[in-house]
Amino acid sequence: MTNKRVIFITGGTGGIGMATCRRFGREGFALAVNSLTPELGAEAEAALLAEGLDAKAFPGDVTKEPQVNAVVEAVVAHFGRIDVLYNNAGGLGGRSAADTMTMDFWNSVVDLNLTSTFLCTRACIPHLKVSGKASIINVTSIAAYNGGGPGASAYAVAKAGVLALTRAHAKELIPFGIRVNAISPGTIDTPFHAETRKNNPALMDKWIQDIPARRLGRPEEVADLVHFLASDQASYLVGEVIQINGGQMML
Repeated sequence: MTNKRVIFITGGTGGIGMATCRRFGREGFALAVNSLTPELGAEAEAALLAEGLDAKAFPGDVTKEPQVNAVVEAVVAHFGRIDVLYNNAGGLGGRSAADTMTMDFWNSVVDLNLTSTFLCTRACIPHLKVSGKASIINVTSIAAYNGGGPGASAYAVAKAGVLALTRAHAKELIPFGIRVNAISPGTIDTPFHAETRKNNPALMDKWIQDIPARRLGRPEEVADLVHFLASDQASYLVGEVIQINGGQMML
């Protein structure tokens, strides 16, 4: 049990997720770090503890309802509370043209990005209701607005669903003191893009040239935004979707 505020971060073991763990940990939060596997969780937990942060890993597949419920129960059993939920887990899941896309591929991408957000939110709501100062931050994408790149239609649809779910839940949950908002990152310099950087540097260079800021975003910049949305400074932000993309798309 803890008297600290607790953030539950899905997909918290690398990239933006790990940067967010560090940002909140430095602000005195206890960190409930979800990982897909026990091995990834143990590695992330050890790294955060070595930095003097209050962290514990909670492995589980956030696309699976029983595992989500079990993970949230374990978080509350350990820390006694959840104050902030950051639905960070997600990903492109590969690319597939519409005419050859299988239902397995479609379902896997939608489950990873949209269904996981719903499942984690639903499981956390009872605990967030008693927080007194609760916040949910979801992750959508530029793809939700422009349809994504070639073969990314499932991803674009899933992220558009996250956008709509954010606003629906924002209306539903604000009477209980739970603020729901979302971030919409552009191209962030994480392992998510490492394969492109390695195998197609020309494409990576084109991406950078197409960004008015002429660089990729940093995970720490996204983490700062997540922290802001969970803070008292954002106390009147409800149902908002904030773009963080270096001018890549201005809405």
